[in-house]
Amino acid sequence: MPAQQSRAKGGRPPRLTVTAIVAAADRILAAEGPEKLSMRRLASELDSAPMALYHHVRDKDHLLLLILEQHAEQISRPELPTDPAERLTAVALLLYELLAERAWIVEVLTTGDLFAPAALWFVDEMIGAAVAAGCTPEQGVAVYRAIWSYIVGSLIIQVNTARRRARADRPVYDDAAVADLAAGTFPHIAAVADRWTELGTRDTHRAGLPAIVAGLLAAYAPR
Repeated sequence: MPAQQSRAKGGRPPRLTVTAIVAAADRILAAEGPEKLSMRRLASELDSAPMALYHHVRDKDHLLLLILEQHAEQISRPELPTDPAERLTAVALLLYELLAERAWIVEVLTTGDLFAPAALWFVDEMIGAAVAAGCTPEQGVAVYRAIWSYIVGSLIIQVNTARRRARADRPVYDDAAVADLAAGTFPHIAAVADRWTELGTRDTHRAGLPAIVAGLLAAYAPR
């Protein structure tokens, strides 16, 4: 319910609390993305003055940390496979799919040094699984970072592509350019040109992540 509709009968806005501030900011993030969240925009949502927010949160980064931690604390740790490669894959898939449901988190995590301590178990589990598969701790970190880069890169591309397509009032450039390719110039691309958009927007993480895990462990911990 918008804050303007939740005023008391006397016309006074509801009392601000950290819970209310976090909930309103979370709504803005989910609906409009991180670039639209500002203390002024949030104050308007809460029918309050921007300066009043600072009695409850230090700044925007502090607010984002509170939201990230809240989301992380709501994630239940599942039973994981005992086999290290299967465990690493399961954690990577879970992380991907949770972030895909909250794409704004990826944007926040990749534009600063913010993170939720409650979510560090993902990192620890992935490094631990890599070590159990035969990697050194340093190699385990490399394995984790490669998987994280894949997850973040894939989701950022999805988010930006979806936004670009939503704004476009005509075929986007790469779709049109591929459709116009002569078959003899780039024959392999031309062979799938009529399905380029569909192929390019497929979500392939359930095939991609297990393959990446297998390749990383084969490289760092060959048996």
